[in-house]
Amino acid sequence: MLYLQAYDLRGDNAVPYQHLDYERLIAWLRAIVATDPRSGYALFSAARVYTENPDAAKCRAMLEFLYAEFGGDPDRRWPWLAHAALIAKHRLKDLPLALRYARAIDRQARDPRAPLWAKQMEIFILEDLNELEAAGVVLGGLIASGRITDPAELHFLLARMKRLDQQPAR
Repeated sequence: MLYLQAYDLRGDNAVPYQHLDYERLIAWLRAIVATDPRSGYALFSAARVYTENPDAAKCRAMLEFLYAEFGGDPDRRWPWLAHAALIAKHRLKDLPLALRYARAIDRQARDPRAPLWAKQMEIFILEDLNELEAAGVVLGGLIASGRITDPAELHFLLARMKRLDQQPAR
């Protein structure tokens, strides 16, 4: 992984990250994850280094790699898919893609240490998509599940639910 990451930094290398063959890069990352599935270094690099490519197609390819690898260990890999959802939403402006990633986190990650914001991304993306009824259903389900134990968090979500009920569809 260090060799791969340092590739862009070698003195004799004329190919910066943005010009790498992303198909080959993803194959290397996939092999590294398969070699050491408990390490997060390859996925961290994919999320934080290789998605920074200004080429949207290469960025999307890396996001899809993260999504594919997430399924292998959702409880360890949710942070990188959460980052992928944020990249899809804010940088690529692709709300359906961000929603796909957020839904995967909500449905597959069961680690009780995962923060609620990661589980709540789906609600906020649904709001951005003007799917207010769906957002309300997901939010209501989250509240009814009993998973929210922090009184301040519960208060925040109940207030959000009230705003959703009062908000006219755009």
